[in-house]
Amino acid sequence: MNASQSARGGARAAWLTGAALALLAGGPALAAPEPDPSLPSSQVPPPKVITPPAPDDGLQGDGFYLEADVLTQDNVTRHYTATGAVEARYNGKVLRAESVEYDETTGVVTARGHVQIINPDGTAEFSDAATLDKDFSAGVALGFSTRLQNGVKIAAATATRENDQVTRLRDAIYTPCTVCADDGSHKQPTWSIKASQVVEDKKRQLVTYHHAVVQVLGVGILYLPVMWTADPSAERKSGFLTPFATYSQKRGLSYSQSWYQVISPSQDITITPQINTAVNPFVSVDWRRRFYSGSIDVRAGYTYEKDFDSHGNLFGSLTSRSYILAKGAFDITPYWHWGFTAERASEPLIFDKYDVSSVFIERGLYAADDRRLISQAYITRQDQLSYFSAAAISVQGLRADDINKTFPLIAPVVEAHYELPSDILGGRLRFDGSAVLLNRDRDPNNPLEQGIDSRRASGGLDWRGALTFANGLRVEPFFQARADLYSISNLPAPYSPNATIGRGFVTGGADISYPLIKQSGDITWVLEPLAQIALSPNARQDPRIPNEDSQVWELDETNLFQINRSPGYDLFEAGQRFTVGGRASAFLADGRSASVMLGRSFRANADPALPASTSLSTQSSDYVLAAEVTPLQGIHLFSRWRLGASDLAIHRLEVGGDFATSRVSGYVRYLEEVQAPTGGNFRGLDFHTDLWANKHWGLSLYGVRNFDTDQWLRRDVGIVYRDDCIRVEVIYRSDETTNGTLGPSKSVVLRLTLATLGNSGYRP
Repeated sequence: MNASQSARGGARAAWLTGAALALLAGGPALAAPEPDPSLPSSQVPPPKVITPPAPDDGLQGDGFYLEADVLTQDNVTRHYTATGAVEARYNGKVLRAESVEYDETTGVVTARGHVQIINPDGTAEFSDAATLDKDFSAGVALGFSTRLQNGVKIAAATATRENDQVTRLRDAIYTPCTVCADDGSHKQPTWSIKASQVVEDKKRQLVTYHHAVVQVLGVGILYLPVMWTADPSAERKSGFLTPFATYSQKRGLSYSQSWYQVISPSQDITITPQINTAVNPFVSVDWRRRFYSGSIDVRAGYTYEKDFDSHGNLFGSLTSRSYILAKGAFDITPYWHWGFTAERASEPLIFDKYDVSSVFIERGLYAADDRRLISQAYITRQDQLSYFSAAAISVQGLRADDINKTFPLIAPVVEAHYELPSDILGGRLRFDGSAVLLNRDRDPNNPLEQGIDSRRASGGLDWRGALTFANGLRVEPFFQARADLYSISNLPAPYSPNATIGRGFVTGGADISYPLIKQSGDITWVLEPLAQIALSPNARQDPRIPNEDSQVWELDETNLFQINRSPGYDLFEAGQRFTVGGRASAFLADGRSASVMLGRSFRANADPALPASTSLSTQSSDYVLAAEVTPLQGIHLFSRWRLGASDLAIHRLEVGGDFATSRVSGYVRYLEEVQAPTGGNFRGLDFHTDLWANKHWGLSLYGVRNFDTDQWLRRDVGIVYRDDCIRVEVIYRSDETTNGTLGPSKSVVLRLTLATLGNSGYRP
């Protein structure tokens, strides 16, 4: 006669502790995010999966809690059964089922009926039935499904755990998309992967799909005999990234497929072959490595091809064509740092021909102009009171009219600042130093002539105090002094070829402001009259000193009240100046605001050595007007004006806005400039916007227009679809610019972004 015991209600059973360990073990998981290929990999840190600690369920050590309607123990067969709303808790995990059986002799555990396993990180596995062996390393689940992090869902007819490392799923489907409509009914996922067999290898951190079919809205669009993705538990894992496809007149159909390879915990590489139907393939490589004191990022590209124009017509001879964009930054000590950039291209149009992105960005201590590459090596030291930097710089120009021999080799350029830790005469005192050496092969104005070599060393001091009177008047007296020493070679006639020039100047004066503040309900009003008096001896600019660092000079609200508005050292403001203006602002408690500023500068004597385009060369400058307003959250509008002193004619106008609302996002800029630094007038429009008709469908627009030539330089029109797991963009691009052998062209871009596959931090 069998001896058996049964109990109803909650119960604790130490004999089921091992079973709990087996049933509550982590289940299969697919797909780990990889870096987003639409961004430069130097901006994308490796994704990291953080598993939260198990919640405190009040159980101590190996404590196990089991609750069921009926608990039966057969002492003869050593068979135990829990039935009726079974719930077990162990080490932060929860098992729920209609019944759980445990055979103490074989160690087999069987759970049946709506089996659920809830893990501490919130992921969950579901099955109709699950069986595990006595070693808890192998088992089978029928009617299996799971919900992982990032909304990933997997379903399979069967799930077999061969051991602690390998799990096989048969007739499986994978998707990160929503599968339930708002009313609770079934919804076809936007995209999914269906496979006859899926194998998860935790040791290799790899998920392999056999006979995989990529589906969109349940319709298969791509069949692959085998494919693989990273396991979600992998912080970084090698694999394919999201592809990128375009069609253009210059390259035909182009397909780019990146492969991300993890070399070590601190090193990886991304290889991206670009296959083109009209021209030879182009290969890009991005290698990154982190060291204990810094990092290196090297991007490079290569092809072996003839030259071609915007219609794909080949000409010239076959040759190697390449580029490199590299940077490195390292810490020597907490205060000392060094770094470098290496930017070079074998030809000026290589980035345009192969649509290489994120080229002209700041990578090091100094940044070059648009369409120019800069290579540099530098060292810096900085603390709270001082700054020092030294660098060597070489520039390569990619513009059609650039002649690289006219660009100087800058070696070195030195900057230094030191501020005394305590006040002097009631104000702060700072010492400044600067030095630069420029070697130039050819004269920029006449490339047939030898260029001018120049060396400059400068030193100065800057003192500023602050006095605030009882009535609110604020006076900030200042004093500046600077001495420059130039050594110049290869001067043209009528000057002597070599010259040593020394000069010095001082400036004293005060900034005066009288801020008036008033609170009216939720609005804070600020009215601030501004004035500056700056007194310097009259001085003449020495024509032998070449203007190397002050060629791009614009007068606006950002420098109107600077003591010396010159952007560099070679030109300076002298004489007696008086600047007057005012600023009015309003701030609301909900974040809305508005402000307007108006000002103008006067000088005792005209200085024809200053650029006429700034209007500072005459006794009365243009009017400077600037306004900005945030009328609604997510909308910012601005306007900057420079108006003629006598007729209020527009000499420079910039109007624009930034938008970030639920239906509209983007920016718009309009620029009108008379006597522009390029030597002529300009009127242009630049805008980009995404317009959303609903939460899924949108229109993307981008355009650049030159009103003086009545020409659209570039127009992009795109249709965008997005949801919780996919973003698809189809963009038609019309480029009307002419740059060397590349003229106007048309292209179509297809950009596909799938959540969890080859993308880090997917955002719809």
